[in-house]
Amino acid sequence: MSFALYIPVKETLKELRSLLKSATPAIQLRIKMLIVMKKAGEKGISKRELMDSVGACSQSIHTWRTMYKTEGIDALLRNGWLGKAGKPSVFTKQEHAKIEKKLKDPKNGLAGYVELQQWIEEEFKKEVKYNTLLKYSMRNFGSRMKVARKSHVKKDDKSVETFKKTSLKK
Repeated sequence: MSFALYIPVKETLKELRSLLKSATPAIQLRIKMLIVMKKAGEKGISKRELMDSVGACSQSIHTWRTMYKTEGIDALLRNGWLGKAGKPSVFTKQEHAKIEKKLKDPKNGLAGYVELQQWIEEEFKKEVKYNTLLKYSMRNFGSRMKVARKSHVKKDDKSVETFKKTSLKK
């Protein structure tokens, strides 16, 4: 059986209710937990009772109570991954811009992601896994594996014009 834990809630019920109205659904559960803890008073409230009244799992209740106890209401109202940052990008902004320019250039002649991978190795002196490059290109540039081209990349426009002129004279 879990024992009641008393954590003093500094905010008034009125303040908590006003925060509850303006909060996002993810944050509302945290504020509801504080309201239940405030109503319980000095006798405290167990984690299991908080789970039942708020509707969150025990690990969330534990994390939120600890966060409120150590860092206060500001940390509890922060949305996101509780301060954890995402994984840094493989490429810098300058490299990203060069890759975008290379992919959007119709005359570049890249036949696939293997050629792009080799170009990146030569240009940036950086080894990137094929799958990483594939997902990065799809996510950031909307590229696809195989797309039929309307015409050849290195086609000479002048020779096309002369071909059209000679074929019409029959």
